[in-house]
Amino acid sequence: MEREPLSQSYWPAEEGGEEVRDLTLGELLREAAKATPDRLALVDGVKDPAERRSWTYTQFLDAAEHAARALLKRFSPGDRIAVWAPNSADWIILQEGISLAGMVMVAVNPAYRSQELGYILKQSRSAGLFHIDSYRDFDMRTVVDEVLPQLPDLKEAVSFSDWDAFLESGDPEQELPPVSPTDPIQVQYTSGTTGFPKGALLHHKGLVNEAHFVALRAGMSDGGVYINAMPMYHIGGGAVTSFGAVAVHGTFVIMGGFDAGLMLELFEAYKGTHTLVVPTMLMALLDHPDRESRDLSSLQTIMSGAAAVPAALVRRTIATLNCQFSILFGQTEMHGVISQTRLTDSPEDQSETVGRPLAHLEVKIADLTTNAPVPLGEKGGICCRGYQNMIGYYELPKETAETIDSEGWVHMGDMGTMDERGFIKVTGRLKDMIIRGGVNIYPREIEELLDLHPAVGYAAVIGVPDEKWGEQIAAVIRVKDGEQQPTPDELKKFCRERMAAHKSPVYWIFVDDFPVTASGKLQKFKLKEQFAAGVLEAEVAQSSAPQPG
Repeated sequence: MEREPLSQSYWPAEEGGEEVRDLTLGELLREAAKATPDRLALVDGVKDPAERRSWTYTQFLDAAEHAARALLKRFSPGDRIAVWAPNSADWIILQEGISLAGMVMVAVNPAYRSQELGYILKQSRSAGLFHIDSYRDFDMRTVVDEVLPQLPDLKEAVSFSDWDAFLESGDPEQELPPVSPTDPIQVQYTSGTTGFPKGALLHHKGLVNEAHFVALRAGMSDGGVYINAMPMYHIGGGAVTSFGAVAVHGTFVIMGGFDAGLMLELFEAYKGTHTLVVPTMLMALLDHPDRESRDLSSLQTIMSGAAAVPAALVRRTIATLNCQFSILFGQTEMHGVISQTRLTDSPEDQSETVGRPLAHLEVKIADLTTNAPVPLGEKGGICCRGYQNMIGYYELPKETAETIDSEGWVHMGDMGTMDERGFIKVTGRLKDMIIRGGVNIYPREIEELLDLHPAVGYAAVIGVPDEKWGEQIAAVIRVKDGEQQPTPDELKKFCRERMAAHKSPVYWIFVDDFPVTASGKLQKFKLKEQFAAGVLEAEVAQSSAPQPG
């Protein structure tokens, strides 16, 4: 049922439909095991089919309870338990065990080195650490031995190479503690697109319900099958997909990391219905030589987000894979997704917006000075409020107060607009905004224009210091495969013909790769650092006298 048109950029919490449930992650798993005990719940999707392991829901719950009892032998409810490892089925079982034991998971990127690992373990005051021995030829066990003496709160480190012995070490008579839906379940460290990460403290209720609502909007029905390569230490893998699968009593096929050929094979082998991939992953799937020979008829919906998804990529995916598409938008501080396109949305809304807010969530586009909703179509800061609010940044009250205001609104740091139907468009990051000669310039608008140039594969626009104007505009370009690199004069002319002169970049930088987080988010602050350090070689158009604002 459609709402009345909005009169301002404010979306009230939607009532009716699926209700928010007071449920813990453990209760969600027990519910699924009771309803579908023999259904395939979890698959360790390693490359060699002979080495794949799988669990029914009965077996999954049993393994998770074993993990919980083993944890309780070593640690106490409320303790933070860090996991420093890539994706695996054991990772999933440990996550469920931590929730059943009333503890809090701290997810750590396995690519982190000693300084980054030490910071997170110390800041979170983790009592336990689970790790693998090596990752991509990096000796992780040696690093663990080095950091342990520096961390008085860390009681024990456990290697996944001793996983089976760990599972059997608990007391089978140990009672599991009571856990409340509003208890913390994860400390998810932000991706670090603007600097060093902060730990968002998340609760059971937020993760369980948000993941379920996303799955429903993506058309996932009872018994659906997620094929997942998103990293589990990121909110997309560690909550949105995994908990969504359990919510619909479905199957979760976990990959150790993204491999386009393997993902296509797993879709065929397990009749996969859904996946969440960032745009770079999606392009690799579409371009893989095995795609045409694989039976992908079970595929229903591709979800994507984390980075801008070009309209052409949406159309190509739908046409090539004969599937539906859903764009997700959100952030860790809101337990993941806050808005999503519906499968019935028009191609224009699918490609040009990030959909409408999820159920039971208030969203407004706020004036940056007054915090009041702006008129429809005007730009402002995207703010959210509802059951999805994080508890706060772990032991960072000042940073929490800077993000969650006195009225409970979470200020996401993203700029956007809202139309009369409630559809949201993201226009850029507030911290990305360039102020040139006192005029606000939004990089997203310039990036979307440059994406239309036939030779541009990807564009990132940043502000760089300028003595006269305060900031000047620089465009960092990756040329499309097979295309000749355009000249700065050609690109400047392309921009000047299509937008105001003061928005045209002055500096043009050509790169082969961009600095990104593990989840695929562009790290613009690193581009700025590289520019300031002279690492990036900038060119200037011959006709490029900076234009007045």
